Amino acid sequence: MAPRVLVSDKLSETAVQIFRDRGVDVDFLPDVGKDKEKLLEIIDQYDGLAIRSATKVTPKLIEAAENLKVVGRAGIGVDNVDIPAASRRGIIVMNTPFGNSITTAEHAIALLLAVARQIPAADVSTQSGKWEKSRFMGVELTGKTLGVIGCGNIGSIAAARGIGLKMRVIAYDPFLSVERAEEIGVEKVELDELLTRADFITLHVPLTDKTRNIINAEAIAKMKNGVRIINCARGGLVVEADLAEALKSGKVAGAGFDVFETEPATDSPLFGLPNVVCTPHLGASTSEAQENVALQVAEQMSDYLLKGAVTNAINMPSISAEEAPRLKPFVKLAEVLGAFVGQVTESAIKEVDILYDGSTAQMNTNALTSAVLAGLIRPQVADVNMVSAPVMVKERGIILSEARRDKSGVFDGYIMLTVKTANKTRSIAGTCFSDGKPRFIQIKGINLDAEVGAHMVYTTNEDAPGIIGLLGTVFGEAGVNIANFSLGRNRPGGDAIALLYVDEPVSEEVLDTVRSHKEIESAKPLVFDIG
Repeated sequence: MAPRVLVSDKLSETAVQIFRDRGVDVDFLPDVGKDKEKLLEIIDQYDGLAIRSATKVTPKLIEAAENLKVVGRAGIGVDNVDIPAASRRGIIVMNTPFGNSITTAEHAIALLLAVARQIPAADVSTQSGKWEKSRFMGVELTGKTLGVIGCGNIGSIAAARGIGLKMRVIAYDPFLSVERAEEIGVEKVELDELLTRADFITLHVPLTDKTRNIINAEAIAKMKNGVRIINCARGGLVVEADLAEALKSGKVAGAGFDVFETEPATDSPLFGLPNVVCTPHLGASTSEAQENVALQVAEQMSDYLLKGAVTNAINMPSISAEEAPRLKPFVKLAEVLGAFVGQVTESAIKEVDILYDGSTAQMNTNALTSAVLAGLIRPQVADVNMVSAPVMVKERGIILSEARRDKSGVFDGYIMLTVKTANKTRSIAGTCFSDGKPRFIQIKGINLDAEVGAHMVYTTNEDAPGIIGLLGTVFGEAGVNIANFSLGRNRPGGDAIALLYVDEPVSEEVLDTVRSHKEIESAKPLVFDIG
């Protein structure tokens, strides 16, 4: 059955056709996003939801979206999507961060020029019949210092445009490497240095707890007298009341704002000031950008629903369409390893350590870790998946660590999972052979080679004669068929384990009978989804 997608905002017909051409069943209802009750009524029919900014993906909507797997936002901002609520329900949230990058950067430069030369005010004055040449004295950009706060995708484009205008460009971005800074021709500096040196400042960072109010009265006090500030990124980065006071005092000579603390912005401390240029969030408003983000979100959502490829997800590691087939068996392996430990662990988990050895260390380990965690906590939370698992693990205060290393044994690559509780440590390792099926290669430090079956029983005991016969007798008397088994021990007479493959789940009554024998330390049922 083809996956079904609802387009609830105005996307281009070309984007809608992409869904159809890829084999996705799509309903194009561009006005339903504004009708909260109607959207709530129909959302459970869809696997995917494609939106712009009109549709609000609230916890209430997410709760009603029983079959929803992915929300695709045509654009970079996901302020209208409740990411935590979506993550808890295992819904992937994608955006299209690159489709409007050029458009947004160009708008920032347009505002920078408009502020530098007071173009909007001069236009109004001239068209009203005045000729006020002396009133509108501007400044040149050539030779001035442009400070770019956030030098990622959009910020680096804005920086390149500034360099093209013969400006000196300095950039603050904790994730910007010195090599990348040299490559794009900017000087990497700390924030305080940028504030003190820049003649113009343009912001290109997301709104987070760390960036909120990054430009406030304290920051403005460090700036040059006569600085000009541009914000085409997000409202809330600048304390508008603080900036308004600085504009009135002359500390800040001008500002260009496309985004505001509250939107739609019908009122702001910046409104009415003569040295401010304001636009209504037009950063992405070009025909090219609108088309690009619509096409991109349709491609991304189709790739996920049809191939399992994850691109530009806010709450899930990306998995490219090319790597998805190779990664798929190892995702299953990771999930099985987690499920094994999750089913045999009865007390609260304190720590989770995951080791990626050999070829697995070169894979998309973020995705593999998400799969491990999903398998690990599924015995306690049935509807968890790779999206919601990391959120739930973090909420439970579980310490997670990962390590990668070069090939260290006979296997090309394997994954080892170690889980610690208050009084016990459990470990298991597995790999995939050429057939793509997951296999256990080590449990409790004991080497073995065991396929994964749908229904299994895991027993631990001291290595002694007659254990397999004992298990066979108990299961045989209970009418349970043992299809196969795999054994391992650390040394003669030492710790031993057995994995029994049975045709159907074993009752607790039978397991209690097994456990009643003093030779058996523990016996636990295991169920795996190996489809």
